[in-house]
Amino acid sequence: MPWIVVAIFAVWVGGSLRMPQDRDWAYHQFGRLPVVTGGRTQPFDSLARNSLLQLREKQTANLEPWKEWYDKPKIISASEWVLGVMMKSEEADQWPVFRIDNPDVKSLLSLPADPEPVKKSDGKHYSWAQIQPKLADLRREATRASKVDPSKRQPYDQALLKLWNGQQVYRHLKVALGPAGRGDLDNALKPYQDNVEAGRTAYFAQTEKRAFDEAALDWLVDQTETPLIVPMANASGAKDLQWKRVLQSVIETSNSNSPVDFSIQEYNRMARAYRAGNAGEFNAAVNEYQTKLVENFTPALKEARSEQLFNTIEPFYKAMVLDVCAFLFVLGYWFKPKQWDYLRKTAVAVVLLALVVHTSGLIFRIVLQGRPPVTNLYSSAIFIGWGATILGLVLERFWRNSIGVAVSAIIGFLTLIIAHHLSFGGDTMEMMRAVLDTNFWLATHVVVVTLGYASTFVAGFLAIIYIVLGVFTKVLNADMRKSLNRMIYGIICFAALFSFVGTVLGGIWADQSWGRFWGWDPKENGALIIVLWNALILHARWGGMVKERGLANMALVGNIVTSWSWFGVNMLGIGLHSYGFTDAAFRWLMTFVFSQLVLIGLGLLPRQMWKSFREEENSGAPPTSGKRKKEMASATS
Repeated sequence: MPWIVVAIFAVWVGGSLRMPQDRDWAYHQFGRLPVVTGGRTQPFDSLARNSLLQLREKQTANLEPWKEWYDKPKIISASEWVLGVMMKSEEADQWPVFRIDNPDVKSLLSLPADPEPVKKSDGKHYSWAQIQPKLADLRREATRASKVDPSKRQPYDQALLKLWNGQQVYRHLKVALGPAGRGDLDNALKPYQDNVEAGRTAYFAQTEKRAFDEAALDWLVDQTETPLIVPMANASGAKDLQWKRVLQSVIETSNSNSPVDFSIQEYNRMARAYRAGNAGEFNAAVNEYQTKLVENFTPALKEARSEQLFNTIEPFYKAMVLDVCAFLFVLGYWFKPKQWDYLRKTAVAVVLLALVVHTSGLIFRIVLQGRPPVTNLYSSAIFIGWGATILGLVLERFWRNSIGVAVSAIIGFLTLIIAHHLSFGGDTMEMMRAVLDTNFWLATHVVVVTLGYASTFVAGFLAIIYIVLGVFTKVLNADMRKSLNRMIYGIICFAALFSFVGTVLGGIWADQSWGRFWGWDPKENGALIIVLWNALILHARWGGMVKERGLANMALVGNIVTSWSWFGVNMLGIGLHSYGFTDAAFRWLMTFVFSQLVLIGLGLLPRQMWKSFREEENSGAPPTSGKRKKEMASATS
């Protein structure tokens, strides 16, 4: 059975390796065209997916969200959506792609708050045409919210800023192609140039504190924040590329009386065909533009194609699904462990497949970025899940009792869920912050510290299993307790080693970068707390201060310490590792901490309140006298 199940899942995973074929319109081909945004080259496919994640937290656009799934609502790909926004914005403005959940924001914009299928509204998703009339009110409130201290912002403020950032993304996409966006370059170029001059006049008037045309200035600002779609070989003739916005290209060609750049002409041809509904002409224009890119800009095109393949495969989503399925097999095994051992073996095989997929995605990202695996919070979640999965499988290899594979599946799934929600913030392969821009230390300090996080979490989740099984089930017999105790102890040894070495390497990096080994930065303090706590656990065990249950409770505190170092210090607003307060992240962090405190409370319950201990005593276990009585008494510490 295990290999049959794995074969089925492998076919499912392998099916995504085939690039989808366009039927009528070459949406997929268009999606692989290169563009520069966020300081890096990426395909339009990535730009579109990341934009939709910011707008509606999904990588596709549902144009009929008021319909139930069984009514087959119209859902389009990210590439098709971005095409509509850039080349047929008057139609795209009617698409409900802005997700708004806060009732006060809906009231501010006079939006329908409740689902009304008859009026084609689900009460959550709204179009630009519905939002734009109240843009001035949104701007006023968003400006006010931006001045509020991040840690004091109310849900209303958070929702305002999210929507404001989303509408900026949308507006910049609408004007990304400039005068070529409507497929009428000859007639649109002169008005575009006039708008540029009007915007520049308004800008200089503002700097000189004179009256200015606010609409003209807003138009110019939008043009200066669009993606860079015009490639050109640099003057040295090297393979590296310089990229320009349409605005810069138009200004340069106007000043020199030169022809419009070939890329703008090709996008104009695509837009003309798209607006006319001529799929054949559109497809030909896309193919011709790709051919020209192959002739002179092959590296950029290859990067874009590779990233589009990565987006299509979705390795981390597939690994997440496999982790869930593996855990379901583990649950089935726990019902009848003696008769259904094949379910445990199946779970191991599925987690191994998940690890292969997870590893493939990790390597793919490393190659695409040209960086070590951990570069930001998103990638740290991916890497922690990867490391925890390996550690869990190692435990399963030695003990073969389903605990290791259960931990692999649980942590693998949870960390990938965390990564998925972190992706709502935008590009997950963003440019490195200057303070982190060194591959050597990213490959040493950051990787080792992150492995310390993963190890500490594995020990903590083993402790969760110990307490849950002990309090609520009869499964935690003497052999199981001994096995779990040894697992927790062994993993904490690894965690102490990784966290200590990683922290020391971080100090050396800080000394080389800033001239000081230690500066009591919150992130440094968080790493130190993990080291000290793991060391405290080991010394408490070596000194006989804690036994099985005490070790489990201390490992649970390790979960709290590690989660605080991982996420908490980033939200303090101070230090070199501060990435800003996030209300949702803080709420989930506090929820996790509370859950661990509840579990610690359960772990401190007297032995007679643990179902497994009661079962052991009722089954005729040896009397608890003499040496055995002392051992059992110390186990409660």
